[in-house]
Amino acid sequence: MHDENPFTALLNRYFGDLATRLLHAVHVQPYNAQAPITETFAMEILVLGLLLLFFVLVRISLNVENPGPIQQIAEMLHGFVSGQADSIIGPGAQRYVAFTTTVLVFVLLSNLLGMVPGLIAPTSVPTVPLGVALLCFFYYHYHGIREQGAGYLKQFVGPIWWISPMMLPIELISHFARILSLTVRLYANMFAGEMVTLVFFSLVPIAIPLVFMGLHLGVALIQAYIFMLLTMIYVSQSVAHGH
Repeated sequence: MHDENPFTALLNRYFGDLATRLLHAVHVQPYNAQAPITETFAMEILVLGLLLLFFVLVRISLNVENPGPIQQIAEMLHGFVSGQADSIIGPGAQRYVAFTTTVLVFVLLSNLLGMVPGLIAPTSVPTVPLGVALLCFFYYHYHGIREQGAGYLKQFVGPIWWISPMMLPIELISHFARILSLTVRLYANMFAGEMVTLVFFSLVPIAIPLVFMGLHLGVALIQAYIFMLLTMIYVSQSVAHGH
């Protein structure tokens, strides 16, 4: 097992006792009582802190006449996600832009942390992609019910009543399979990318690993985009009245 990175060690130093008490309060025994905050959780906290810092900087630097670099990045990001949402979800898509943008930037930043020496990508641990996938799962079902009411449930039984007993388990399995698909796709790609980069760094520590770091960067970008794209597709299917 590798040593704690400085950020994880810092969290355990100042918040380890509090984390242990909270875990004991819900009858959970930490794996390491001296360091109850795991590296994966610490990296999620780091991602959250970086995102909050980014959005605060965007807010305080807003300028209509002379937008700064941070504002321009935020506007480009918003424009990209909005364009994707309009083309995939259609009318009313702007309602879902905030959530899908958050999914995109969280997954992307989590993926990119693995490229920083001494840090790991939280998305290379299966519980993190699973958590995001579950959040997306409940999100699109919530909006499906919100948009269509009880009629949303009709998609699970099909248009013909006598095939409903066959359609219901098929539809349920297909929806729960989306959680597995989102989780495994992201986790497997990020875990494999980190392992390949580490192996080549240990064998040839100069030129060749840079090629794999470039590939790792490409995978991080693509996987974040795919996660956001699939979330939009699921939302579009859940809110479409003709589905």
